[in-house]
Amino acid sequence: MSVIRRVAKSAAAGMMHYSGLRSALAALRRHRAGGRRILIVSYHRVVDDFTGELQRSIPGLLISKETFRRHLEEANRAGYAFATLEEALEVMEGRRKATRDLCVVTFDDGYRDVYRHGFPILKAMGIPATIYLPADYVGTERRFDHDRLFHLIRMLQDRRIEPLYETLPPWSAGLIAPVLAGSIPLSAALDDFIAYHRGAMLRATIDGLERQLGSVGRALPEQGDVIDWEEAREMSRSGISFGAHTLKHTVLTLEPVEQVRAEVEGSRDILQRELGQQVVDFAYCNGWYSDVVIRVLREAGFRSAVTTEDLPNVIGGDPFTLKRKVLWENFSAGADGAYSSALTRCQLDDVFGTLGVNNPVPGRRSQMASALFDLPQEVRTESQ
Repeated sequence: MSVIRRVAKSAAAGMMHYSGLRSALAALRRHRAGGRRILIVSYHRVVDDFTGELQRSIPGLLISKETFRRHLEEANRAGYAFATLEEALEVMEGRRKATRDLCVVTFDDGYRDVYRHGFPILKAMGIPATIYLPADYVGTERRFDHDRLFHLIRMLQDRRIEPLYETLPPWSAGLIAPVLAGSIPLSAALDDFIAYHRGAMLRATIDGLERQLGSVGRALPEQGDVIDWEEAREMSRSGISFGAHTLKHTVLTLEPVEQVRAEVEGSRDILQRELGQQVVDFAYCNGWYSDVVIRVLREAGFRSAVTTEDLPNVIGGDPFTLKRKVLWENFSAGADGAYSSALTRCQLDDVFGTLGVNNPVPGRRSQMASALFDLPQEVRTESQ
């Protein structure tokens, strides 16, 4: 966020926190939710050296282990009881009564640094969590498409290399050129690109960039590795639950329904086989969903799915459009850039949302047409 906005938000948080207005707004939110707040928080990577990792990774995926611990402590002080996803669903459906507001901790993607740095904190504090896994990546050396694109374009920037667009897929220039021109930050450009290009198109861009940069430096980012199955089983034995997150980290609203079904059922089957337990919870990649995707999930036997919509969950709400607050390091950065307890508490209590000053991005989308007419033949073949 801009410096001016950060200062203003931090000042407002301090005023509301210390005046007692935050508590009053939290009570209002509790009433609107049906008597109990159900806060689902979402993380990606918990890192040991945030400043160092910031130089080579997508910023919005990162949180330091110190700030992660503070978030958990802050949620407890705000009156939340940590709950499993199953317990929260029972409360939402009216099958269980909660004596306190609930907080459910989730992680997307299964990054190994969650195992290294986040899991020990959860275990020490006795806090359950759910991790959503893209099944094809677990136990491999692969990196996610978004991390590979970030790494490759950062290589272009750092080495001041002008890409040979004539050897790249025609849609690649729309991502790369504005970033190299300095008109849009790389993270924002990636978000926009992933929003409108199917997985096969992302991988075609990656392949083209890797061919150009293979002799310049390491084509595969060192960071961003994913857990293996034994690490997942170890976490499972300690109370961590797992949900599906497609096979290839695929934005399902951009895919034909047959691909949606393959990603949903395939990820479920692999996780159940490897973990030896039923897998009934799902996370939408990019938080995007459609009626078609929900129908496929229901048919595949899932009981819930989480979005990235920063909105309150309500008693009796749809378990296939669960709302989550996506958190990272700067979520808690005050006016001076340091950790702010008051700001964090206001964020967790959704004070700004209650006042109507947040602009949450809706996750519901129309399902794209099933035809692959817009892809070249070689990309159509790869996508199938």
